[in-house]
Amino acid sequence: MSFSIAGKTAIVTGAANGVGLAIARKFLDAGANVMFADMDEERLRDEIGKSDADASTARYFAGDIREKLTQANLLSATIDAFEHVDILVNGSRQVLFSDPLDRNDESMDILLQQNLLSNLRLSQLVAERMIQQAEEAGETEGSVGAIVNLSSVAGQRTRPDLMAYSVSCAALDQTTRSLAVALAPHRIRVNAIAFGSVMSASLQKALKDDKGLRDAICDATPLGRIAPASEVAEAAQFLASDSACFITGEVLRVDGGRSILDAVVASAH
Repeated sequence: MSFSIAGKTAIVTGAANGVGLAIARKFLDAGANVMFADMDEERLRDEIGKSDADASTARYFAGDIREKLTQANLLSATIDAFEHVDILVNGSRQVLFSDPLDRNDESMDILLQQNLLSNLRLSQLVAERMIQQAEEAGETEGSVGAIVNLSSVAGQRTRPDLMAYSVSCAALDQTTRSLAVALAPHRIRVNAIAFGSVMSASLQKALKDDKGLRDAICDATPLGRIAPASEVAEAAQFLASDSACFITGEVLRVDGGRSILDAVVASAH
């Protein structure tokens, strides 16, 4: 089965590091035109410089994707560079620990804005462009576009100090399903990848701060390891390709089996 995305144009947010960067690189290697988007312009410039691609296939856009004007400018820059857009990967995400009983904690507001609302608004904007492209081309069959959201198994698990993050991920999962139904008549597919036990940028930082965390994660993961970000990238390429043309509204778990375990440590009888 071919997961070809060659010749397609993808916007990947959160592309300066971690999983977003791995997806952008994977898409570039697969022959797609890729707009690397993130707030960290210096890192974006460095990463583009490391790639073998030239400006005809790889560009970067630096800005705060939470802002509506920035989103519009990102889409315009992509169209100016590549003339069309076929794939959107919402990879810009943030993890914060919080106290669920602290009424002054602003984590919920921050993460709903970062992990949910900005992704929703960018999806709506890009979907409009995809629909417009299909209408202008007179296309009445086949896939018009694909949107892939990056979520987490935290959306289905309960950990009080990650309540805000878990809620934002659960909301993103439901948004994925709702958009999938709304955009299905326009032949735009919307799916999500809920990952855990994957070497994301936030996990790399956490492992430096907590020396025992790696063993704890591996012990809680049936496959017994932390996966490289490239394994999420491969799943993203599949969902973005026409090989997944009859898949929409799915939240694909890439977590080494971690989410299927009973979270209760003590034996249950």
